[in-house]
Formats: sequence, structure tokens, C-alpha cells
Amino acid sequence: MMNRRKFIRNTAIASAAFSIPYACQSSKTTIVTQITDFSALDLSQAIRSKELSCVEIMKAYLKHIHQYNPIYNAIISMLPDDELMIQARKADEALAKGDYWGWMHGMPHAIKDLAPVAGMRYTQGSPLFKNRIAEEDSPLIAKIRNEGAIFIGKTNTPEFGLGSQTYNPIFGATGCAYNPSLTAGGSSGGAACGLGTRMLPVADGGDMMGSLRNPGAFNNVIGFRPSTTVVMAEGSATDRLLWTSGPMGRNTRDTNRLLQTLANKPDLNELIPLPLKNIKIAWLGNLNNYLAMEEGIIDLCEASLKKIADAGAKIEATQPDFKLSDLWFCWTTLRHHIRLQQLEYLDYPAKQDLLKPELLWEIQQGLSFSEADVASANKIRADWYLELDRLFEQYDFLVLPTAQVFPFSKDTHWPKEINGRSMDTYHRWMEVVILASLGGIPAVNVPVGFDAQGRPMGMQVIGKFGDDRRVLEFALAYEGITDFLNMKPKLS
Repeated sequence: MMNRRKFIRNTAIASAAFSIPYACQSSKTTIVTQITDFSALDLSQAIRSKELSCVEIMKAYLKHIHQYNPIYNAIISMLPDDELMIQARKADEALAKGDYWGWMHGMPHAIKDLAPVAGMRYTQGSPLFKNRIAEEDSPLIAKIRNEGAIFIGKTNTPEFGLGSQTYNPIFGATGCAYNPSLTAGGSSGGAACGLGTRMLPVADGGDMMGSLRNPGAFNNVIGFRPSTTVVMAEGSATDRLLWTSGPMGRNTRDTNRLLQTLANKPDLNELIPLPLKNIKIAWLGNLNNYLAMEEGIIDLCEASLKKIADAGAKIEATQPDFKLSDLWFCWTTLRHHIRLQQLEYLDYPAKQDLLKPELLWEIQQGLSFSEADVASANKIRADWYLELDRLFEQYDFLVLPTAQVFPFSKDTHWPKEINGRSMDTYHRWMEVVILASLGGIPAVNVPVGFDAQGRPMGMQVIGKFGDDRRVLEFALAYEGITDFLNMKPKLS
């Protein structure tokens, strides 16, 4: 049997050294000597082959978390170390008897705090539920448990998942993996920061308005929003949800492996990098200046597109043949209409005092829409499906930035303006993500590098409905021609 030191050495990656501004370093220049640096799939293989014990791994992760989580605040409601070590020992004992639980056997994992995990705190970031303990796993969480994961705690999220800035009155704000004074994005901010800081091997989350993609960009990791029927049981190809659960990872293969666990009908076996020669990509940019965009974002995206073009793909600047303000009306109408499911909060003034003002505002907005407004929004959405179909007849993928701003101060709830343009709602600054969300189509965040201040950014690669494998295989090919995912943060 290969010893532990040899195993670690054999999984190391080496290449020429280089550096980038602020708190980043490339792991391709560093021999992997820390267990927490292993990819999720390498960790899984090390456990199954017994090159590393679950106890060793749990000790390494707990040490790393205790050192850095007080600064970044990614993982919340952690279980006691003694209890987790008992679970890790049981995982080793099971493996010694030939009882293999699944690809996450004995692997530490933290669930986004919008989902219940039996016996664990389940707050949804709301003071209304700060002491609630979940009685059972959600169906999605049961899938992860059934693969052998050890749940160490939860990942932080904004209250009820509202907003792409992860803060709440119970646990506070989560910092960016590359600068903890900046936001990690959201709503899967704790998950993304946990990945970027190497406190988690892989992470689950959800995406309505960019909640997997935006924190993926802000923490230099992969965030994948699947077609809405891949993970979610509700809906269909013609009746698509506005949101879906999905995976995040430090690389594309890890992300895809968790997606296989979450998916209703797993058809996402080993990925093959997509040949980029003659692939046609529609570059949407800032939608012909319709979107306010912080300076530097477009430049980073276009530099990455040049790498893709150099690999043989064809990049064309184009625009949807659609009135984009209609998309915003459609999005806000349908999104806020859903908030009527939380109408009960308006009946209890004492509860209102404990709620995020933006939630109350969304509920009030939902009340203001007529049936005709909702019908009009659904008609616009149906027309948007047709426009997407037209675009995908011409192009393999649509590409645009993942966010309109770089990570900003975690003390700022949301940007009030971008380049002098006022943001008229608390979520207008994330309008860039709604093209995929309204389409219910697969979209992956891939990193495009860092600005002069070392702030990460990404771009969305969007495919047609049901083309999830191809989108991920594009991301894998992109990973092969860029080095951004190997630029680790120097942790504070």
C-alpha cells in the first residue's frame, strides 16, 4: 500500500511559478501537502483506498476551520468536535469491514442553512427560527447523507436566501475567500467561501437570482445552476421553476460529481472536455450598455474569451432580439408574486419587526400585482423561451459576466449605484443573471481572474435547456486552458 506521504506527493500539481495581486497564489506552483488542499474526488479516492483515514481528514478540516472560520464566517452551527470525531471513527470502522457508504464516505460536509438536516439547527438566517432544530432531512439532503457524508454544520446564507450578500442578524456576514472584509456574495456565500478557503471539499446551494453563480464568481470557484428539472422534482420542460438547487466545487469534476448525487436522473457520468474548435459563442457583454457594469469586468471576460478563441472557438458579439426591460418586469413580477407564500408574516406585527425589510417589501410588491400583470409576465417568459431557442439555433453557448460589480464591503447590504447609475431596487445590481434564471436553463460560473485589487470575477456560460452535460464539458475544457482555479487565496 502506498504510504500517506507518497500519496500526497503523487496527487501534487506542479508548474511554472507566477503571482497575481493581493491575497492569491497558484497551487500549481505548490506541492500539495495539506489534506484540505485535496480536491473532493482525490479525497474520496484516498478514503476508499485507505491511503487517508476519515479520522485524519476530519482532524485536518477541523483544525483548518477553527483557525480560519472565525475570520471568514462561512460555516455556522457546527457540531462539537468530539461528536464529529466519533462519526469519523465509525466511518473508518465501517470501511475496515468492507462497508463503503458512497463517494462521500466519511467526508466533512456543511449544508446551506436553507435546508433542514435532522437534529441540526435550521434557521434560514431568520431570527424567527434562531433556535429551531430540524426533525428530518429534506429529500435532497438525504441524498448527500446516503453517499456517506458527515455533516459538520451549516453554511451561512442571507435571511431566507434573499439577496446576493450573505449576512443575517444571527450569524453576521460572510467574507470573500480572497479578502474577508469584502462580501462572499450570496445567497450561497457561506458555501462558496467555504470552498475558496478550503474549509469544505465540495458544497451544495441553490440559485434563483444567481445564488450559485454570483458567490462562485466572488470566491473563484465553480457554481453551476442546472436546468430546472435536473435536480428539482417539480416542473417540466415547459413549466420551469424560477429556482433550483445545485452544486459548487473547486473544479468542474468535483462540481459534476455532487450534481450526480443531487440529480433526479443521473446521466452525468465522467465528463470529457468539449473540443473547442469551431464552437460558436455569443458574447452578450453588458447587453449593449443596458446593464451598468463596474469598470474592469468586461476586460477580464474578454481576455478569457480570447483564450477560448485561441483554442479554436468562434466568438461573436451579439444581442438578444428582445426588449430587456420586459425581462425585468417579467422577473420581478414572478419573483415577487411567489413571496405571497409568506403573506402570513404581514398578519403578525411582532414577526414583521424581526424580518428583513427587503422581504417585507417583496411581499408588498407581490400584493400590488394584478392577475393581468402575472399573466403578462408569463407571456413574456414564454416569448423569452422562443428567443432563447432562436439564439441556440445559431450558437452553442451564450456568455456574459456573472456579476455587474466586483466583491464590495461586507458591511454594505447592496450597491446603491454602479458607475453613477442608481440601482432602484435591492436586487437590480444582479440583473445580469436573470437571462438564465427566466429561461430555467443551465448556467455555469467560470472564473476570469482578478482585478488590480485582487478581487475575483467570473463569467456565465449558458446552454440550452437540458444541455447540462455540454455546459459542464465546456467548463472542463475552459479549465484546461486557464489557470484561475489554481490561484488559491493567502488566508488571513
